[in-house]
Amino acid sequence: MTVPTNPLLHYNPYEAKHQLDLSLTKAYLLLHSQLKPPFPLTIPSSSEYALLTQALAFSLLTQPDLTKINLKHLHASVTDGYDIFTTTLLNLTDNCYPKLLPVPRTQLLFLCSQLIDVAAFKVDSLVISLLRRINGGDFTEPNLWLCAELAKILSDNWDWLVDEPLVLTSALFVFLRLLADHYRLVSGPQLDELKRLEISFCIRVLRNCFHLCLGIGRDLIRLLQDLFVIPEFKELWKDLICDPCKFGVLGFSDLCDIYRIKTPRHYFLLRISQEMEAQLRFLLTHVKWGNQQRYQVWFAKKYLSLPGSETVIVDVIRFICQCYHPSKEIIQSGVISRWAVIGWLLKSCKRNYFEANAKLALFYDWLFFNDTIDSIMDIEPAMLLIVSSVPQYMEITHCLLEFLFLVVDNYDVQRKNVIAKGVLGAFNALVKRGVVHSLEVLMNCDKLSPFLREKLSKFLFDKALVSQEKEIIQMQSGDHQDQIAGMPEQAHQWL
Repeated sequence: MTVPTNPLLHYNPYEAKHQLDLSLTKAYLLLHSQLKPPFPLTIPSSSEYALLTQALAFSLLTQPDLTKINLKHLHASVTDGYDIFTTTLLNLTDNCYPKLLPVPRTQLLFLCSQLIDVAAFKVDSLVISLLRRINGGDFTEPNLWLCAELAKILSDNWDWLVDEPLVLTSALFVFLRLLADHYRLVSGPQLDELKRLEISFCIRVLRNCFHLCLGIGRDLIRLLQDLFVIPEFKELWKDLICDPCKFGVLGFSDLCDIYRIKTPRHYFLLRISQEMEAQLRFLLTHVKWGNQQRYQVWFAKKYLSLPGSETVIVDVIRFICQCYHPSKEIIQSGVISRWAVIGWLLKSCKRNYFEANAKLALFYDWLFFNDTIDSIMDIEPAMLLIVSSVPQYMEITHCLLEFLFLVVDNYDVQRKNVIAKGVLGAFNALVKRGVVHSLEVLMNCDKLSPFLREKLSKFLFDKALVSQEKEIIQMQSGDHQDQIAGMPEQAHQWL
């Protein structure tokens, strides 16, 4: 007799079932009779235990009316700290979340909360995976629901959260980034409540755990600057600038202390879904020059076509600069370059606000560049986009240089000298490492406006800055090796 089952995933016609769905369904069909009391008293073997855990996972996700019984069974039978159960939910979140039907999605979030209560093994990874599933630029009800539910779960489990620094800072990074979009782009009763949750959570983390927040590094400031218009964040900014001692963190006395900390790659991955990451890596690893347009059209249709979705361009650019550093073999294989993809993304920005934020994302590591901690590959795409646009796309070169000098002069006026030194250090490192042979291609370019040529020349040969840069170079020890092998030849080919 066939046992009726509620579906776990949504499928299009003629679409093959996912292997994980098949294995969970199979486990449930084999053991469904054992999931009702009285439960067997025998101790299962390791293979039997794994099968039982999968059956319980399927039942818990698809049969909410049996949740109480199934949870009791799970708690009574667990022998591995919930490792197999949590891993099953983690794999489902990583590989199948977009296909999950509404009931399993609701159950997944409920089970995540339950696993936090029992300090289950790998529950931290499950929470981080769910945070990645909140899509940037997506203001549909299911996405906003996921955002609100995770904010509630983390707020309600504060004691657990403060003992999980990576989860805490990951959640802060995600909610700060989302709050900027939610506060600016959309409104309504549901959004007002979500914004209240996000503001409350972020301020609580920043006020109570600032020593952990410093681990995010300089991109923390980039996110906070977008929230200055929110009253609670105005107060926070006032303390950051005027009274940093209020945070009670030894070693933090000025914003420069944060500027000097490079943001770990983990945080940029949080704003790129698992599918988007895979598709970007495919584009940048396998698609040859001349074949990229159809992939770009497909990517734009999937991720950049909804109203407000262009906000995700900022996150994509940060991901490309920080998380994808191609090997020498890939660079020399004729695959489309990072700078070309970024140029296309900049052109995809329809509003000035998004374009400015995208350019800042591109140049952000230039502002605080330090050869001892920053990779040349972080700043390489911007430089190659500038020089490779000469002379055919001079408007791009002009626009990027103009923006760079605007940021140097205005991003942080009180610390302008620090930023100028960072940008000068970036230019020098790019020439020194052979990303470009020299900057004469810009300074001697007749098609570049005289104002920008003069500005560039004065900046590069500013005696005070050059002297300070030399002192910094003398203080730096060692020649850090980056994934730039083979770049001089490739850079020359692009130019």
